[in-house]
Amino acid sequence: MQNYLDLLVKNGKEIASKGKVAGYIPALKKMNSNYVGISVIDSNKNIFCSGNTNIDFTIQSISKTVSLLIALEDRGFDYVFSKVGMEPTGDAFNSLKKLETVQPTKPFNPMINAGAIAVTSMIKGDSSDEKFERLLNLFRRIIGDDSIGYNKNVYLSEKETGNRNRSMAYFMKDAGVIDTEVEESLDVYFKQCSIEMNCLQLAKLAYFFSNNGTNYEGQKIVSDKNCEIVKTFMITCGMYNESGEYAIEVGVPSKSGVGGGIIASSSKNFSIATFGPALNSKGNSIAGIKMLKMFSEKNNLSIFR
Repeated sequence: MQNYLDLLVKNGKEIASKGKVAGYIPALKKMNSNYVGISVIDSNKNIFCSGNTNIDFTIQSISKTVSLLIALEDRGFDYVFSKVGMEPTGDAFNSLKKLETVQPTKPFNPMINAGAIAVTSMIKGDSSDEKFERLLNLFRRIIGDDSIGYNKNVYLSEKETGNRNRSMAYFMKDAGVIDTEVEESLDVYFKQCSIEMNCLQLAKLAYFFSNNGTNYEGQKIVSDKNCEIVKTFMITCGMYNESGEYAIEVGVPSKSGVGGGIIASSSKNFSIATFGPALNSKGNSIAGIKMLKMFSEKNNLSIFR
């Protein structure tokens, strides 16, 4: 396994030069585009790592998986999906055009930015600080690490430049999708995207979803049903508007983030996290997709096989 992961990282580094870091968030420009890493946990809880797996990076849209979980636990299925749809969009993750063109107004799914902001607004709490603390504590329980926090510089950078997200949120507020104060919900959203982990910690998030809500330490944290819902969105919408191609080539429930991370949660023996901040045109890690495609093919991981 170790030699194979080393080979994957070598292949990832060779292709990373074809991608670019997420420059539209100023604080993310500082990340080294040559970083590549992969962490794998097998069904016996053995951990294998290769490359830059000890580098902390912000998980960005990967956080949408856990915010959806907590919203489902807080509000229930019917309420959440009365506000947010269940269908892929075919549009970029930050597109807002269908909010106005499709009636009634409703974000298509919880993995695009509009849907994720709406979902975050559903988290229970008396203040944005309390809501974020509940979400962060859930991450800590899932990973089994109380040291996990968020990057304040990235949070402030996103808050300062996140005008497209802000416009979506105010549009949804006007349409009745969001019931809470817009800036409070956005504050939680920007912080959740700025939660910071390394590749190994992220692999434990993948393990949690692979095992339907049971973490690496064996603690059952959320229901099987809610984890199944999240994994369904991961396979249909988790890789932005590259989700269909990715499902064919990799075939594993996955979620990416523009910080360069990808989690892949297979029910066939492996939980995987990759890291590579150089992104393709769809906003996905170019090295991460290369490594996951090779790993899935070698180990026959596709859920469609």
